Amino acid sequence: MFNSKFGSIPKFYVRAPGRVNIIGEHIDYCGYSVLPMAVEQDMLIAVEPVKTHILQLANTNPLYPDFTTSANNIQIDKTKPLWHNYFLCGFKGIQEHFGLSDLTGMNCLVDGNIPPSSGLSSSSALVCCAGLLTLTVLGMSLSKVELAEICAKSERYIGTEGGGMDQSISFLAEEGTAKLIEFSPLRATDVKLPSGAVFVIANSCVEMNKAATSHFNIRVMECRLAAKLLAKHKSLPWKEVLRLEEVQAKLGISLEEMLLITEDALHPEPYSPEEICKCLGISLQELKTQILSPNTQDVLTFKLYQRAKHVYSEAARVLQFKKICEETPDNMVQLLGELMNQSHMSCRDMYECSCPELDQLVDICRKFGAQGSRLTGAGWGGCTVSIVPADKLSSFLANVHEAYYQRSNRSLAPEKESLFATKPGGGALVFLEA
Repeated sequence: MFNSKFGSIPKFYVRAPGRVNIIGEHIDYCGYSVLPMAVEQDMLIAVEPVKTHILQLANTNPLYPDFTTSANNIQIDKTKPLWHNYFLCGFKGIQEHFGLSDLTGMNCLVDGNIPPSSGLSSSSALVCCAGLLTLTVLGMSLSKVELAEICAKSERYIGTEGGGMDQSISFLAEEGTAKLIEFSPLRATDVKLPSGAVFVIANSCVEMNKAATSHFNIRVMECRLAAKLLAKHKSLPWKEVLRLEEVQAKLGISLEEMLLITEDALHPEPYSPEEICKCLGISLQELKTQILSPNTQDVLTFKLYQRAKHVYSEAARVLQFKKICEETPDNMVQLLGELMNQSHMSCRDMYECSCPELDQLVDICRKFGAQGSRLTGAGWGGCTVSIVPADKLSSFLANVHEAYYQRSNRSLAPEKESLFATKPGGGALVFLEA
């Protein structure tokens, strides 16, 4: 196909995996550790550097139209989450990191088997692929950590205020192990998952495009506002606080104590912008121009108590999950499952990032043998991840397939993209032979 598109053959290939977040949802951008693993599904790009300054992108999927632009004039339209914009994010991130203006062009053919808009990070895998191939074409080198940080930052060109988990696991993943990813500074620690269980991904078949929605960015802002109000309550310099983790770090107390402070300092009723201004002692103009992002300036209510409660409790669950994996108690799978179930409840009730189909799918998965099941990825659609005892896997897959996909005619999606067991895969890499 490369030859029919470009009349030549590729010089090298780049792959970057999708990921499933086992536990730790919506807390990376608050400064807290998460626990993802790379899945076997990936993005793959065939690359040929060319002498012109033209960047030509094609996709093996006919749903994604070809795109051509000058390598020296990259424009990313935030209003349209078109597939090629994610490629351009990675390309531009490397270009700006090295301060380059005169860039060589290339022909790229993109292929991928990560289900799109499913919460398995197909868009970040594309950003990471583009960053890695641009680096390779330029003959430059960076550490995996530096690459992950550049790609995390560059995805913001498209308007997603993410936290860096997706890009970090894409580069730092290793086959056979999940990773505890910590931020500032970015580092990854192996977490050995239980041998007697498998992780199963089930796609709700509800697509949710996180760049096209305000839900995601509103949550980021609610967490930032909650951090500022908690800091003010504790007489900390709140103006410089951006993340909930910073409040805990400045106070030097446990996550459990942060939950108590949240109960004390914030009320469950939604906050209006005016009330937030009153709490912080600032004008509405200051709130809009100095704190809120452009796409959240018209929001009328903010749920600060619920978001902070989710973040601090979820951050604690991540640490408990890692501890159980290290201590390997006899009822390990059950204990890990309970944490995943608690995580889903918190995502559903406190963070409000679930949807009826995800809740139904979680219930079905638990009914047919999952010890724990939860939404994964941004939510509002996409996938669930379940921990299933290995000896129950085949009956689990058959029952879930019948109960969720066949009964509702959702079996239109390719089956292997809808419901599959996965094990931790390796990270992004460059190779010469297809």
